Amino acid sequence: QVHVAESGGGSVQAGDSLTLSCIVSGMTFENYPMGWFRQIPGKEREGISCIPSSGGSTYYTDSVKGRFTISRDNAKNTLYLQMDNLKPEDTAMYYCAPKKACVILAPDFNYWGRGTQVTVTS
Repeated sequence: QVHVAESGGGSVQAGDSLTLSCIVSGMTFENYPMGWFRQIPGKEREGISCIPSSGGSTYYTDSVKGRFTISRDNAKNTLYLQMDNLKPEDTAMYYCAPKKACVILAPDFNYWGRGTQVTVTS
């Protein structure tokens, strides 16, 4: 059974930074691309970033490009999201999940953790 646990969220001011972590178990982590997603109440979950199974080229939605950096440590089954220059519009619940491919950022599987809340105030 796949288990995903996100952490690292918090309440910060605009311009601050946060680093999110995601530990995955129950699957061969190094075999899968991984994605970060976020959701605002009342809206669909949005894919914001993806990294291939072995790292390398990374993918971002336009709204976070240049401010967020995705990375992974396959030895630790852990995915990261470094978020810099945070904006109030980044306020959301953040999730990670495995992907089939990074061609599109939308979710591929229905493996979700509880998420970690990021709140950015101006």
